[in-house]
Amino acid sequence: MDKILIVDDEEDIREILEYNLKKEGFQILLAENGQMGIELCKEEKPDLIILDVMMPGMDGIEVCEQIRNTPGLENVLICFLTARNEDYSQIAGLDAGADDYISKPIKPRVLTSRVHALLRRKETIQVKSPGISDLEINREKYLVVRNGETLHLPKKEFELLALLASRPEVVFERDVILERVWGTDIVVGDRTIDVHIRKLREKIGDDYIQTVKGIGYKFKRVEKIEN
Repeated sequence: MDKILIVDDEEDIREILEYNLKKEGFQILLAENGQMGIELCKEEKPDLIILDVMMPGMDGIEVCEQIRNTPGLENVLICFLTARNEDYSQIAGLDAGADDYISKPIKPRVLTSRVHALLRRKETIQVKSPGISDLEINREKYLVVRNGETLHLPKKEFELLALLASRPEVVFERDVILERVWGTDIVVGDRTIDVHIRKLREKIGDDYIQTVKGIGYKFKRVEKIEN
């Protein structure tokens, strides 16, 4: 059973989140302020933290940064909870390390859909694709090793590669890639995917990611034929 920690200073918000997520079968932990959230995170090691940005005392940005800097908690999934009038681009610009965000007022279907999408990322932990011996993707440590060389990829490039490699030979459509890697509330164009694919190919080689024209991309090792 996946464990979710909710950190919010508003009791009614905590109750709404707890009610809807318990119906989905999740184990729920509650914290009413940032410091309590950090302590619970250290003790319980949740799979996902839903973290309010605007809280008195220690705000969500600081909580997120402290969690990311705590050994053993660097890769806990974190989803910000934001009000409509907050500019998420500014939050993202702080590079606090959140994986996604949900806007208030909370829509239960959006909440549960986003939570399930985030938790699916755990499936790609320590991916090593069958038949490919020279590329290893470690989702837990956010590392890619190619021919013994460690590559430190930017977060979105890593998430894109880990997503594609999680299901070799399966074609991921563009809208699915956008939802899984960038989220549904952040508007980016198709060119964003293309640019990230190009950068990945520059770093890991052209053999791993195949374009499926008009549809999307898939992870595949394409053997080169020597003349």
